[in-house]
Amino acid sequence: MTSLQGHSGETNGIPLNLPDSEIIYFANFFSKAKADTYFNHFKREVPWQQDDIKVFGKIYPQPRLTALYGNTGKAYSYSNITMQPHDFTDVLLEIKQKIETKTDAVFTTCLLNLYRDGKDSNGWHADNEKELGLNPIIASLTLGQERYFHLKHRKDKHLKHKLLLEHGSLLLMQGTTQHHWLHQIPKTAKTIGERINLTFRIIG
Repeated sequence: MTSLQGHSGETNGIPLNLPDSEIIYFANFFSKAKADTYFNHFKREVPWQQDDIKVFGKIYPQPRLTALYGNTGKAYSYSNITMQPHDFTDVLLEIKQKIETKTDAVFTTCLLNLYRDGKDSNGWHADNEKELGLNPIIASLTLGQERYFHLKHRKDKHLKHKLLLEHGSLLLMQGTTQHHWLHQIPKTAKTIGERINLTFRIIG
């Protein structure tokens, strides 16, 4: 199997102390050197696409680029977009297997996002599509530009949280998190670089 060499800088995960959730953050899941290598690889090798989304009846270009990979051949649908998967590459399998050492999950699918600058974003949503099952587990790896990740509780409007997702970090969301919390990557007016986000999930 092809391997992108580098040293892991992994630390123990830190649980977020938020009710109705199971969220763990690994600040240095991959070392800077290895995360740099992965970022450059995916920027160069992934066949990025930009789909249109419908918001309040109007069609807009999605404010980021995406690609879907998997090993079951099953499509993934969200926001009136249906994506067909490419086959997992050796590099994605390498990362997937590393992440699986921290969970009881065996991931079948990875949605990649490329945020080109601060204008690219991902609005408030939950990863609760029916394909993902009852209590989905989402493993989100950040490569490149660090971005703030916002969370807000669906019912208790006072419950909010903001977390800076760093280069090489991993965020695990599992249990009932998607039932009770929404999340987003907001726009920023700051001049910032590119971020690649790998979100591993299980499509049954």
